[in-house]
Amino acid sequence: MCLGMFMAILDIQIVATSLPAIQSGLGIAPDQMSWIQTAYLIAEVIAIPLTGLLTRIFSMRWLFVLAVALFTCASLGCALSADFGHLIAWRIVQGFAGGTLIPSVFSAVFLLFPARVEAFATTTAGVLAVLAPTLGPATGGWITQTYSWHWLFLINIAPGGLAAVGAALLLPRGRTQLGLVRRIDMIGLALLALALASLEIGLKQAPDHGWRSWQVCALLALSGGALFAFVRHSPKRATPVVQLGVLGDRRVALGCALSFVLGFGLYGSSYLIPVFLALVRGHNALQIGQIMLVTGCAQLATAPLAVYLEKRVPPLTLSAFGFALFGLGLALSAVQTTASDFQAMLLPQIVRGCAIMFCLLPPTRLALGHLDSADVPNASGLFNLMRNLGGAIGLALIDTVIYGRAPVLASAIAARLKAGDVATARAVGLPIDDFLAFHDLPLDADTRALIEPLVRKLALTDAINEAWLMIAIITLSALVGLAWAARSRSSTASPPPQA
Repeated sequence: MCLGMFMAILDIQIVATSLPAIQSGLGIAPDQMSWIQTAYLIAEVIAIPLTGLLTRIFSMRWLFVLAVALFTCASLGCALSADFGHLIAWRIVQGFAGGTLIPSVFSAVFLLFPARVEAFATTTAGVLAVLAPTLGPATGGWITQTYSWHWLFLINIAPGGLAAVGAALLLPRGRTQLGLVRRIDMIGLALLALALASLEIGLKQAPDHGWRSWQVCALLALSGGALFAFVRHSPKRATPVVQLGVLGDRRVALGCALSFVLGFGLYGSSYLIPVFLALVRGHNALQIGQIMLVTGCAQLATAPLAVYLEKRVPPLTLSAFGFALFGLGLALSAVQTTASDFQAMLLPQIVRGCAIMFCLLPPTRLALGHLDSADVPNASGLFNLMRNLGGAIGLALIDTVIYGRAPVLASAIAARLKAGDVATARAVGLPIDDFLAFHDLPLDADTRALIEPLVRKLALTDAINEAWLMIAIITLSALVGLAWAARSRSSTASPPPQA
């Protein structure tokens, strides 16, 4: 099951790094290229919360087998696509199938294993879930440079077939309830799909069109209205699409909130590193992936310690440690210069890599570890959905900061250069003696052509630093919720005063 999940998560990353190759190969318009990813992500985010219902219909065993088999077939369809339309259609199928794999694996941790090995099983699933985004850029770059973009999808066929056959043979048999298909709440399903799809599209367009543009406001309003209608409608149904009542459990709600916050830092850091290394340092996908391997190595090295502590330290305490450490690792990246490279990025990546497992495992146990087996798949879907939504919102905010602030910062840098600021000239990379001699003279065309790219590069670096600081603050905000939960728990647990 972990093999199938790893394959699905890795697919998102390797395709993201090689979008220009796919765009060139199929002759896709540049402004349509991002829909290759967006179509997948919309289908995935709709499928994730449906995992609980689908598990009840097909059983955990056959849902996983069907999902991984469908994902594999869709991967073949993507590789054989001859035009943009066929590729998008197969990506939607691929995203919907892949969306059920992650919550299914985390459900299996608590449904298949006794308590004494749950920590090890959770760590195994968690390591692979967060390792795939780290390995994705290097893997995608290597595949594209060595073979062709078709192999970004063909590489899924062998592990997908193995995962499907292995799950069919090894997973325990469960009771199917195919009759539930006739009782599916189609209105609720439509409302949920509308809410999540319009949210994803709105977040995608916000950095380009502006958060106040009518398109973005309309999409976000549509999402909010559909979600409100879904929440009002679902509790009245005998077979709701998503059983929202599980959020009434405070531990589930807190775990989902922590998963939402983790999405900002997890997806944000996996996005900011390639953006900086590609646009500022000029590295290719393979070089970027090699630098990002540090995070994955730190995760693997920390996993045994996470397993040991997870059974011995209260989840709230361990979560607080993890989010504090992760926030520190994010903040350490907020001081990059235009010359920052592997050495400067080493310590922040190690700190984040060591922290990630403590941000994932304790909240997972907090949200799912105490539930009845019937509630685990539904809660797992909501838990994983919140992480994806946090990531989607985080990426939209990051793009808004980077591409909104960079022109403003460039103007400020240019003004400081005109005023003769030596520190700014040094940061831009200008020879100081020449700058002092000629800064107050009019610039000729050649000098302007030399200086402007350096100013834009420094402005982009400063804007990326602001984005790092933003997601660090958001990540550290989880400590407030954890402190409130710990205080509420202690006040509840304290004995009443004696008369």
